[in-house]
Amino acid sequence: MPHTRTTPAERRRAFREQLASGRLLRVPGAINPLSARLIQDTGFDAVYLSGAVLAADLGLPDIGLTTSVEVAGRAQQTTRVTDLPVLVDADTGFGEPLNAARTVQLMEDAGLAGLHLEDQVNPKRCGHLDGKTITPRAEMVRRLRAAVDARRDPDFVLMARTDARSVEGLRAAIDRARAYVDAGADAIFPEALADPSEYEAFRAAIDVPLLANLTEFGRTPLLDVATLESLGYNIALYPVTLLRLALGAVEDGLRTLAREGTQESLLPRMQTRSRLYELLGYDAYATFDSSVHTFTLPPGT
Repeated sequence: MPHTRTTPAERRRAFREQLASGRLLRVPGAINPLSARLIQDTGFDAVYLSGAVLAADLGLPDIGLTTSVEVAGRAQQTTRVTDLPVLVDADTGFGEPLNAARTVQLMEDAGLAGLHLEDQVNPKRCGHLDGKTITPRAEMVRRLRAAVDARRDPDFVLMARTDARSVEGLRAAIDRARAYVDAGADAIFPEALADPSEYEAFRAAIDVPLLANLTEFGRTPLLDVATLESLGYNIALYPVTLLRLALGAVEDGLRTLAREGTQESLLPRMQTRSRLYELLGYDAYATFDSSVHTFTLPPGT
């Protein structure tokens, strides 16, 4: 039957190797498991699961209302259908350091290649909103050390996100990132950087892989791949792009349907039935089912 043909351990090793390669990884955020399959089919390097997207999918704002179990459940559904490594947004670890430790093991069990933890207080806010509150540096270090101690697969990537740039300033954000690397973070996610010079300052100060968060309508300029490569970044993240595209198309389609009373004019914009069936692997399921259904025991058994 069609599903991933690789193991979580293999995908984690692959993600580690990709991060160490020096090549920029292009990582869109999936909106559901089927979109993760499309991300793979269109040639991207990994899949991201955004906390903001999962919250929005549940009709919730991104203010820490989702749970670790909800996130792990969506993660498991996603890792079942793609051979790409999947990185997940684990917010603040969903509580105290012990909660962060449990979150790491839940996400390992869900087949993920890695997660990131952030240094906001719990409950958190979207990284591009005003009014964020940053946890003391020592508390975030405890959060990270608990995560490191709980990790069972050494290839599982533990990334630290710092939201300090818009609260305490760039220098404080860099100092925090250094402390997080010392605490065991494998990579750093500096949130809401303002311009290329700030990206450059982070790269000069931090010697582990760095992620560039290219979310739309936020504080960060939408730098292109060539620019990020020249700055020495390792991941170009497009966390909410697919959700914005999809919801924009859905809203436009609903208004057209309400206005025209038929979906006829929308057909050229739709994915066809045959493409959907191809993506879902109908033929492979039918072949598998036929091979089982027609199986007969040899005589005398």
